[in-house]
Amino acid sequence: MALADRTLDLVNIPSESRSEAAAHAYVAGAVPLEPAFDDGETLLFAKRTGRPLVLLAGHLDTVPAQGNLPGRIEDGAVVGLGATDMKGGLAVMIELACWAAETELARDVGFLFFPREELGPAENPLPGLFEATPIVDEAELVICLEPTDNTLQLGCLGNLNAQVVFEGRSAHSARPWLGVNAIALALEGLRPVLESEPRDAEVGGLVFREVMSVTQLNAGIAANVIPARAEATINFRYAPDRTPESAEARIRELFGDAAEVTSNSPAAHVAAGSPLVEALREVGGFEVQPKQAWTNVADFAARGLDAVNLGPGATRYAHAVDERVEIAELERTYSALQRFLLGTV
Repeated sequence: MALADRTLDLVNIPSESRSEAAAHAYVAGAVPLEPAFDDGETLLFAKRTGRPLVLLAGHLDTVPAQGNLPGRIEDGAVVGLGATDMKGGLAVMIELACWAAETELARDVGFLFFPREELGPAENPLPGLFEATPIVDEAELVICLEPTDNTLQLGCLGNLNAQVVFEGRSAHSARPWLGVNAIALALEGLRPVLESEPRDAEVGGLVFREVMSVTQLNAGIAANVIPARAEATINFRYAPDRTPESAEARIRELFGDAAEVTSNSPAAHVAAGSPLVEALREVGGFEVQPKQAWTNVADFAARGLDAVNLGPGATRYAHAVDERVEIAELERTYSALQRFLLGTV
């Protein structure tokens, strides 16, 4: 029950994004290795012997609580805020660190704990870490313990957001012909997105589904005014066969200068040819899937590193009010990573 108890301890430490100090302090006290980096927010531990380095990574923060604290253990699961995304993964990392500190391994191992993952690229702490320490760039494989239902998920989609503005002319709603309704312009201009079909892209033997959606539409100032301006948010989840530049070019094709790209997080390459990825797949008997979302594997991939997602959390419970992680899945992840670090099957 060590993994379950560790997960419950972490769940019961509130760590909503930007408020991770208590979780940081807990990890600092629980991991029996000297930190290679600690800026008060991000913690990096490493056990180095000159062997190939595997880096395990996980974020400390959660989304806001929904009345799901404190946590509890029931029906073979740890239940509570962040249990699946990703306090369960953090528990696996801490328990592995405690074990690794006293064990001779076939591979060197590092443990990276970082904040503010749930807030998006503007507050991403990883670029600062990359600049501060060379250890991360020495990793031959990075494993992000995001919830994946214990499947090995390779690559990830890029994530682009754009604001599109439609300019009309205001008028009294009793005489709409004197104006140009920006909402009508928006509905027509957004039609290519609203009616678009997903594009399936095969990359590294895996099929990623590329999608573009209208996620916000704002217009109007009063019930009796024809609106002169409408603003839409476009979210483009693009496949790994596109570069960030080509993703932006696709937005320009549709909207020209009316679009302003506000954020663009690149996709991650599929590390299907990595011997370490194949060894990890084999040691755990993991099913291999594409990552149909964006995760921090893209930050590592942008530096030329092979990075994968593998975690005990159930994706269907991520951010849910009844969030939970099965104890058996915690144990499966932990045991597989033990065997992987020992170099055994």
